[in-house]
Amino acid sequence: MSTAASGTPWATAELGLRVEHVDSPVGLRVEELVEPGLRRNPKRAHLLVSTVLGKHIPCSPDRVIEAAGLLADRCAAVLSDVPGPVAVFGFAETATGLGHGVATALDAAAYLHSTRRSVPGFPVVGGFEEGHSHATDHALVPTDLAVDLPPECPLVLVDDEISTGATALDAVRALHVLSPRDRYVVASLVDMRSDEDRRRLSEAAAALGVRIDSVSLATGRVTTPDGLTDAVAALPPTPDRDPAPRRGTTRRVDVPWPDGVPDGGRHGFRASDRPAFDEAVDRAAEALGPALGDGPVVVVGHEELMYLPLRLAESLTRAGVHALFQTTSRSPAYVRDDPGYPLRRGWSFRPPEGGDGRRYLYNASVSGRDATVVLVVDPPADTEHLVAEDGVVDALTASGIDVVVAVVATDPAHLTADRRS
Repeated sequence: MSTAASGTPWATAELGLRVEHVDSPVGLRVEELVEPGLRRNPKRAHLLVSTVLGKHIPCSPDRVIEAAGLLADRCAAVLSDVPGPVAVFGFAETATGLGHGVATALDAAAYLHSTRRSVPGFPVVGGFEEGHSHATDHALVPTDLAVDLPPECPLVLVDDEISTGATALDAVRALHVLSPRDRYVVASLVDMRSDEDRRRLSEAAAALGVRIDSVSLATGRVTTPDGLTDAVAALPPTPDRDPAPRRGTTRRVDVPWPDGVPDGGRHGFRASDRPAFDEAVDRAAEALGPALGDGPVVVVGHEELMYLPLRLAESLTRAGVHALFQTTSRSPAYVRDDPGYPLRRGWSFRPPEGGDGRRYLYNASVSGRDATVVLVVDPPADTEHLVAEDGVVDALTASGIDVVVAVVATDPAHLTADRRS
């Protein structure tokens, strides 16, 4: 039974999974920022699907950037007693774009995000674990840790949601060993921690001899009924989609990108990088324009590659294109075509980089209708697997969706050479 008419989310009505609002400093309710979803994961069967992040649900780029700006304002308020610049750290994979947006809004001295990708020439200098995630490892691969995470700056750690705070605390501990400082801020779109979770963070801060503030756009609670994991596992599989009347088309655009300009924060993004990055994004959007036609598009980034596709979508919007933004995911979520459920359709495909495992994309539509997908990838994902059978392009075009593959010609090796010279 559809729950759209009553306004009750399907996962609440059918399984008792509840998301409840507690408070907000910016006048937004938790229910406006996240919707309850499900995933077949024995570690955690529920998924908070953000409405403003551009991960599982396509979003207006302006809405994503606005949410990052509001969160940056909260960070600035709690750091109003700090005279100098700040540094920002984002969590892979989901919050890499959000963290970068916060860093931009704060005019941060530097931004770095964790990664799950091994990059030749960039040694892993540290890391931490995310216990409930489908992919648990977070690696740190900056160009120069002292510059990309300057110890003289307070550090803002950005995630899309805080459930218990355990991952954020592990990150603070790991980063404090590598680059100690006396001030941290944990920032998230929604904060669902219990009082006990908050006490645990305070006790850890005291043990480290540091101050850790927490800010969010809204606080709330998640109520998970007993047996939820088994109940989700017992749900019927998502029905196969009917065959599309036609296979979608594929077009490739090689998008220029200047050497020495980072495509995001995987290896560090510094304040001095912003002007060249902004100019490169607009030039990339101009190169894409002729391939798009007149209809709406969904600009889809590849996993951690979030901020550049977000800014591409923003630039296309300014040029008059009806563009939404989202990215692929490593997380296998439960899909159900019900108006009261946020994950209406999904695709599973092999990783474009090769290797084991599956990758996923959800929804990818504009107002419930198919749109051209602009799939933005960097060179490591530009492989035969990207366009081969059981790849993401094959999965989308088999559904009748037209795909423009935008390959952004970034080169971390050039970035390394430029920054270490």
